[in-house]
Amino acid sequence: MQLHQLRPKNKIKRHKRIGRGGKRGSYSGRGQKGQKARAGRKMKPVFRELIKKYPKLRGYKFNPSRPKPQVVNVEVLQQKFQEGDKIDPQALLQQGIIRKIKGKAPVVKVLGNGKILKKLIIENCQVSKSAREKIEKAGGQVKFKNQK
Repeated sequence: MQLHQLRPKNKIKRHKRIGRGGKRGSYSGRGQKGQKARAGRKMKPVFRELIKKYPKLRGYKFNPSRPKPQVVNVEVLQQKFQEGDKIDPQALLQQGIIRKIKGKAPVVKVLGNGKILKKLIIENCQVSKSAREKIEKAGGQVKFKNQK
């Protein structure tokens, strides 16, 4: 016997095409009346009943579209940068401290964890209160976009 000679033992049973005229009669094998005798969807939409059973979360839901800033600590700036360097998101990207988000330089926030002894100029970054104090104590500056 060869592969091309193989045949199924039983023939494929075709499903009944009910309600198309022919020899099935007026009820077409569906019995009389009732939900199962009608056309269209046979049973209740089960998925909807499942949704109704789940507990609903009440109240106003607000999802802020503003991205969270990437955090950089003062001790990282102390290690990675030289005295008098300008620090902005682009400089942090070049050093590999932060990564791009959707192809853009992200918002950066400098936090005051660690010590800093170098004079650094920080621009276009959010700075926490403790980080600002440490940077200014070391002789550095914190500049913002609207400042000149």
